[in-house]
Amino acid sequence: MKDVAQHAGVSTATVSRVLNGHAAPTPETRERVLAAIEELGYRPNALARSLRTTSTQTLGLVISDLLNPFFAEIARAVEDEARSHGYCVVIGNADESAEQEATYVRTLLDRRVDGLLLCPATDDPGLVREVSAGGVPLVLLDRTVRGATCPVVRADGSEALTALARRLVGAGHTRVGVIAGPPDTSTGRERTDVFTGALGGLAQVVHGDFRQESGSQAAAKLIDDGATALVAMDNLMGLGALAEIRGRGLRIPHDIALAVFDDQPWFPLLDPPITVVAQPTVEMGRAAARSLLALINGQQPDDVRLTAKLVLRGSLGEAEL
Repeated sequence: MKDVAQHAGVSTATVSRVLNGHAAPTPETRERVLAAIEELGYRPNALARSLRTTSTQTLGLVISDLLNPFFAEIARAVEDEARSHGYCVVIGNADESAEQEATYVRTLLDRRVDGLLLCPATDDPGLVREVSAGGVPLVLLDRTVRGATCPVVRADGSEALTALARRLVGAGHTRVGVIAGPPDTSTGRERTDVFTGALGGLAQVVHGDFRQESGSQAAAKLIDDGATALVAMDNLMGLGALAEIRGRGLRIPHDIALAVFDDQPWFPLLDPPITVVAQPTVEMGRAAARSLLALINGQQPDDVRLTAKLVLRGSLGEAEL
């Protein structure tokens, strides 16, 4: 700032006023300061500024898997909402690893983010307690952890999964293969419990890890065991199931029915289009950002629970009639 002030022939106080968006003594003075900033390539040190303002105008977002289109769309929505309030978002990809998640969370806290959005990799509450104990505003997104006391923004797929189960039972399916998520995640456990409960004992369950390869392996086992319908509890596992079905030369829905929890942009374009339980991802991301900003501003927002919807497209065959 001293270099900029000297170059522009003004005081450091004037440079500070211009940088912070306040009025300069004259328009000509402001232009001289801006020109000096440009010529010298000056960039304010955000961390140093935060020591004086107690704010970096940045939010941290740690998501479970950046390759998953569901989380990529949520991240985009968080960024859009944050930007509209003058905040930037720094993103960390946990890659479904609790260890990597902890590394990113602690790194973001070291960078003095104003608040943190977290999609927990597991149900373990340890990391959430660590963040909360440090006084950093925290909102959980999509998943929760045991004993969480911070706001949670998520979608409820209970009604959609129950409706899907009833359609499959009504169409005569007696061996429904369920490609479930990890039981140590809230979404993996809750989706499976709701769906298998609605099937009334007709489910065969194989757990995956929310990755495509695990979906292929689970589908192979379930098909070998005689499943006439497959339901994948996440879109990447659904892609894996689809690959296994195609690889065996089976036809959807004639030889086997398929449905997936979470949508993908290309699911409606397949032949047949894939029936899904679609979550309101954009609304989830924006709501999470708003909840976090409310916390930062001293408010106490309630949990947000949106509704997922069953979208019938043709991959269930008679179950969609």
